[in-house]
Amino acid sequence: MKLPRMPAAVVFDMDGLLFDTETLRQEALLLAAADGGHEIVFDVFNRAIGLPWTQSRPLFVSHFGETFPAEEFHKSWVDHFWVIAETRLTLKPGALELLDLLDRLGLPRAIATSSSHRTIKRHLTAYDLTRRFDAIVGRGDYANGKPAPDPFLNAAERLGVKPRLGMALEDSHNGVRSASSAGMMTIMVPDLLEPTDEIRGLCTFVAGDLHEVRSALLTTWDDAEDKNERAD
Repeated sequence: MKLPRMPAAVVFDMDGLLFDTETLRQEALLLAAADGGHEIVFDVFNRAIGLPWTQSRPLFVSHFGETFPAEEFHKSWVDHFWVIAETRLTLKPGALELLDLLDRLGLPRAIATSSSHRTIKRHLTAYDLTRRFDAIVGRGDYANGKPAPDPFLNAAERLGVKPRLGMALEDSHNGVRSASSAGMMTIMVPDLLEPTDEIRGLCTFVAGDLHEVRSALLTTWDDAEDKNERAD
């Protein structure tokens, strides 16, 4: 696999892309639902993937009704998540290898996520990754969250690159919509959600994991270097 062009920068989603957290969030959701005696329909959870609570809250209220104790439920969900994540937070396969390649190629990189800066800090600190990103964009840094383009536009601005020259890595449908609408070359690395025809149409390609993304980036770089040598 090869990219259409070398990106000037790379913007990562965080949950489900860098960290294997969406499965933990799903487990925490079931525990919170059990606490409140609610029956969770996974379609609601799946539609909420990639969205901040302010945007996913209406999905749960619409499903359960106006009497649904949304804030109480959300607190229980978050509390369960952090108990689980304390011992089971893991990086996705290929994350470190991809970051190592970006270091080698001198490509700037950022995170654009719906998570809070508190969550970002806890996750990155756990694996000493904070220093490996040139910019971090989280909830509160933009007016409109995913699937709006704001998070990725903000990240591109902080990196000093035009969005169309950047590459975005996402695992969720809402994230792909966000990155694509920002004009970025978008690669989906599916986690809990497989790409639909709509989502595939928004992506440059769909990768099996971050190792595959690394391979595509390296192949594209090597080809560009070969062309430059022949030109000389």
